[in-house]
Amino acid sequence: MRPVRILVAGAGALGSCLAVMLARAGARVTLADPGSLGANASGAAAGMLAPAFESLFDPQAPDLDLLRRARDLWPQFARSIGVTLDRSGAMAVGSPEELDAWEGRMRDLGVAAARLSPGQARGRSPWLTCGLGGLSTLEDWRVDAADALAALRAAAQGEGVRMIAAAVSSFDAGRARLSNGEIVVVDAMAIATGPSRSLIAAAPELGVLTPIKGHILRATGVDLAGPVVRVKGGYICPAAGGALIGATMEVGEDDAAIDPAAVSSLRKMAAGVLAGMADALMVAASGVRAATPDGLPLAGPSRRDGVWLAVGARRNGWLMAPLVAQGLVGGMLGGSADPLFNPGRFGI
Repeated sequence: MRPVRILVAGAGALGSCLAVMLARAGARVTLADPGSLGANASGAAAGMLAPAFESLFDPQAPDLDLLRRARDLWPQFARSIGVTLDRSGAMAVGSPEELDAWEGRMRDLGVAAARLSPGQARGRSPWLTCGLGGLSTLEDWRVDAADALAALRAAAQGEGVRMIAAAVSSFDAGRARLSNGEIVVVDAMAIATGPSRSLIAAAPELGVLTPIKGHILRATGVDLAGPVVRVKGGYICPAAGGALIGATMEVGEDDAAIDPAAVSSLRKMAAGVLAGMADALMVAASGVRAATPDGLPLAGPSRRDGVWLAVGARRNGWLMAPLVAQGLVGGMLGGSADPLFNPGRFGI
């Protein structure tokens, strides 16, 4: 029997992970994306795998146990694509009153977190502004988003995935028309195009998605060390050659233009947390993510034959990517799909 032919539309974290896993399971995969490597919301991200602090700071975060389940798939998957996980943890910093509230919430969630005095917090993050205490956990990890996208691309090519620099314009009865004029004939298509509704005729469920624009800054010329530093509404993490500062959450915004006001807000946050960041050279990037009404992805079959969805992971695209892909592979290759993220749950 010939291999199942699958087209994956979108080469961000979700689409790239899915393409790799499908190819490893024996499918003949085509991955179509109009952008260059990293030219998507997954590239404009810090690569957080952070179930603990996402649960603390984001009221719309999925269940902590689900986020942990997603994170725990990463060590084996990262090894398989040659990506290094940063498992040094994360530290939230704030006033004594904030730390009291956060510590109680983490205790209620069942997260192991250590309270740090200002001196102890500065010991972990030497650039930290004097007087800020911390709350530290090893539950939260991260990947370098740019490195991970490059590794996924290399892994996909190594598994025989055909890469096409084009968007999918339409899909009907197993025939996909691409923006470069090519027609691709497949058995099924997976849509992993973030907030885009360009394929809503092929998958009406895309209509429930809300775009969320996010800005992130890359600071260069700073020698930041230590764990990811988090505050309510933001983070600063060490990165090669500097630091990443993020991230805004601009609900309903669907353009990727840089907003000076959002950049200024992130710079102000970073300068208030880490000494010396105010004068750092920073380059801004932005991306648009997709969210569903309940904060969970759409990952499963559309009501339209031959169409599957892998979208809507909100701010947890990197964290959720292997879990979403794993849940789809079985169903797309003739087995059963994980019903947890059923795209039909909103009645569309």
